[in-house]
Amino acid sequence: MRYGSTKKILVTGGAGFLGSHLCERLLEQGHEVLCVDNFFTGARRNVAHLLDNSSFELMRHDVTHPLFVEVDEIYNLACPASPVHYQFDPVQTTKTSVHGAINMLGLAKRLKAKVLQASTSEVYGDPEVHPQPEEYWGRVNPVGFRSCYDEGKRCAETLFFDYYRQHKLAVKVVRIFNTYGPRMHPNDGRVVSNLIVQALKGEDITIYGDGSQTRAFCYVDDLIEAMMRMMATGPEVVGPINIGNPGEFSIRQLADLVIELTGTTSKIVSRPLPPDDPRQRRPDITRAKEVLGWEPSVPLREGLTKTVAYFQQLMRE
Repeated sequence: MRYGSTKKILVTGGAGFLGSHLCERLLEQGHEVLCVDNFFTGARRNVAHLLDNSSFELMRHDVTHPLFVEVDEIYNLACPASPVHYQFDPVQTTKTSVHGAINMLGLAKRLKAKVLQASTSEVYGDPEVHPQPEEYWGRVNPVGFRSCYDEGKRCAETLFFDYYRQHKLAVKVVRIFNTYGPRMHPNDGRVVSNLIVQALKGEDITIYGDGSQTRAFCYVDDLIEAMMRMMATGPEVVGPINIGNPGEFSIRQLADLVIELTGTTSKIVSRPLPPDDPRQRRPDITRAKEVLGWEPSVPLREGLTKTVAYFQQLMRE
């Protein structure tokens, strides 16, 4: 499906896992793409296959500093999204969410451009409501180890809505739930990549607690489709809108499936639960179905098979 006429589109965090897939899709649609990344978690290899495309430009830049470019639309994806990375420098993580949002909103205001914020299910914290609808305000620890990311993203949403109300800016906010697929960082500490890498190396497979905590896993292609549909909506659609897969699996179920797909002889071992780790996480995607006409289509087994193949190739290189 094609979304609108040809545009010059800025993707911050464009060399990251999600950003690289988004850049690819936008180029397929015939758009010009400016990919901006500081390469803290993004990697040049994720977009190396796009560099020969005359409609693609790669720029090293940190969104905590102002950016002066001319574009029609902005997808703001810049921010480390895994605990290993966002806890490495928590102050910088908060700056990336907050200063990055301010800079991208300022750019959008100057250009009268449409701007989409890639927010997160982490704004719901360790939820008391299940599944999580957009109306739920969340249960977040403001002073914990995950707060730099959770509260940074919550503040970014506040800024987007204040720019919308105060400056009539065309903003879009999506809340992304667990997403997986090729180009995930092998050392990002996220559960899908963790389990696959451990299995392929023949190491013990680590789960936390008894593995009964649940997550909903969305394959990257489905997620990117939802983001592009959101950007293509009219000015009356602001969000926030949950995008993710409502299929709920326990971490233990995921580990068992990874063992099956990799054929590993690895054993599952249990470690203590980290602080503020949510017990349940599943999106209510009613709004996405109604407003975007979207729901995910890739089953977990199919998506994991593709993801395992990617990591197998990566480990052979």
